[in-house]
Amino acid sequence: MNTLEKITKNLENFSKSERKVAEVIIASPQTAIHSSIAALAKLADVSEPTVNRFCRRLDTKGFPDFKLHLAQSLANGTPYVNRHVDEEDGPEAYTSKIFESSMASLEAAKNSLDPNAVNRAVDLLTQAKKISFFGLGASASVAQDALNKFFRFNVPVSYFDDVVMMRMSCIVATEEDVIILISHTGRTKAMIDIAILAQQNDSTVIGITSKDSPLAKECNLVLSMDVPEDTDVYMPMASRIAQMALIDVLATGFTLRRGEKFRENLRKVKQSLKDSRTDKAL
Repeated sequence: MNTLEKITKNLENFSKSERKVAEVIIASPQTAIHSSIAALAKLADVSEPTVNRFCRRLDTKGFPDFKLHLAQSLANGTPYVNRHVDEEDGPEAYTSKIFESSMASLEAAKNSLDPNAVNRAVDLLTQAKKISFFGLGASASVAQDALNKFFRFNVPVSYFDDVVMMRMSCIVATEEDVIILISHTGRTKAMIDIAILAQQNDSTVIGITSKDSPLAKECNLVLSMDVPEDTDVYMPMASRIAQMALIDVLATGFTLRRGEKFRENLRKVKQSLKDSRTDKAL
């Protein structure tokens, strides 16, 4: 049962103020998706805590998480494309749905990410003698993006999307290396084996993966985000975008931790690329 169905079915079970929120959402779900909690509370003539209480009644973690589930319930979905897209959708409709879904997913991911885990990951990365990013399938593009971010940071960095190369890299790794494994599901057997191999060589293993997954259990540190996405059926989109945003978070933390002198070096790298580009059009 999707979120809209739950609201409709339980309409009589809500309190008087919660029912006002439900009626506003049923009347215009798209408005609710695009509203802030303050705006929705005003439309329903209730308080913001009432809106939050209503969201939790529907087994969501709060208003941002509720909006994500509401967006996902607006369409049945077309398998192997995106769960929000209908067969009859035209370019305007499916473009809007993909962007709205991505924005809602990023908000949910941000709210579920543990800042303490991020801080610990930045500690480990800034102390590492070498950093490696591993990813397979859709996560391979995220690992490669991480390489593009980190290779300019004056620390040896590598990226592999091949299991044999990952294994060889782990075998020659040391206790001063940090290996980041990227897997949304955390159930890919090859990645679990790689984590175990890296641990056997005393490397520090950071998993960007689902909480409590088999891969997470083999990592020294886990960065998990709540991004609802059925990667067994649908083409992964939201999870990849959230992972890339997390890589940007880690790169930013690394840059800030290294101080002003380090940022000056980055500025010089940026300036060195200036002559490789044409002037901006007037």
